[in-house]
Amino acid sequence: MFKRISTIGLGYIGLPTAAVFAKHGIEVIGVDVKQEAVDTINRGEIHIVEPGLEEAVKNAVEKGKLRATTTPEDADAFLIAVPTPFKKTDAEVPEPDLSYIETASRAIAPVLKKGDLVVLESTSPVGATEKMAEWLAEERPDLSFPQAKGEESDIRIAHCPERVLPGHVLEELISNDRVIGGMTRKCSELAVSLYKTFVKGECVITSARTAEMAKLTENSFRDVNIAFANELSMICDMLGIDVWELISLSNRHPRVNILQPGPGVGGHCIAVDPWFIVSAAPERSKLIQMARVVNNDKPEWVINKVKLAIADFLQKNPSKTTKDITIACYGLAFKANVDDIRESPALGIAKSIMSFHSGLTLLVEPNMKGDINLEAGITITSYDLARKKANIHLLLVDHDEFKGDIVLSEYIIDTRGIW
Repeated sequence: MFKRISTIGLGYIGLPTAAVFAKHGIEVIGVDVKQEAVDTINRGEIHIVEPGLEEAVKNAVEKGKLRATTTPEDADAFLIAVPTPFKKTDAEVPEPDLSYIETASRAIAPVLKKGDLVVLESTSPVGATEKMAEWLAEERPDLSFPQAKGEESDIRIAHCPERVLPGHVLEELISNDRVIGGMTRKCSELAVSLYKTFVKGECVITSARTAEMAKLTENSFRDVNIAFANELSMICDMLGIDVWELISLSNRHPRVNILQPGPGVGGHCIAVDPWFIVSAAPERSKLIQMARVVNNDKPEWVINKVKLAIADFLQKNPSKTTKDITIACYGLAFKANVDDIRESPALGIAKSIMSFHSGLTLLVEPNMKGDINLEAGITITSYDLARKKANIHLLLVDHDEFKGDIVLSEYIIDTRGIW
């Protein structure tokens, strides 16, 4: 049924999804606005870090099953996996930015034909799939869409959010259950037939709005749980209690499962998705909002711990100045063992320290090489050099590389509990 599909957006979700479809014999046209990413993929290489992905892309390209381009082409199904950030405003509750989805929708509209399926995979606020269908209909009045023709529509529309863990994407794309939210029953059924090309988990059918809300709910639940752990960590620090021991003991209760605290919450989902719910119902989402406040405030708490360590060092070493103090920040990614810095609290903390500290700040991120493509002056230092040279050691991410030869120092701020 599906001889050729197109993935719009070749990032952390779009590219692995394209590679998995290609591996299962379907011709895939990957579309991305970044020419550099397109050229890299067409060489059989990758521009992101994900275990097993480079080999999968290389094999798919060599077999002629995967090709990247900047311009959409004809296909039987289109999977939109583009970012859904916030609009840059001073509003207390961030407003979702659907411009990437709109741009992608209008870009594929000219190549749509009767019988095609369009799936929105981007994590989105409730109603985004319906908006996508409206944008497509505006561009193609010659075709019918579910909002007007229901089950008799020319084009099928569905929402199928990704539910994968960075570092395990290729495995979880196949093994995890998928929530399929079609705008009609036939839309859902056609989307299920597409994903069953490789999905071994169950494909559960629901409405588009419920599918959108399901992904937001999953990540909001985790955000609230992490906020509880982060709040506990600050209380325990005040009371002289080891928070990791406390959580370990509490989790021995058969119905308690507290997550681990950290320097904040990052990534493209957990730090973002709760706001999509809040923006839709600000008066009825007080707990979700408070969790966001707690997690957003945690980085400042960590920074204050660094400032206290600087003050203590100077008090014990009166001949030294702040320029003589070297601070090492271990980890910049938003979570362990990935190179993903989207919404990373670790990176934000490191940049803040660099802005106020007059001495040397060393940044250690074993999953990145050379300069980070963010701004001038941010470079990577080796773990061994930082361990030897720094006076104050700030652990921000629990990468495996940091669990071996641990740092021994009077001035350690361990936000992940591994030292």
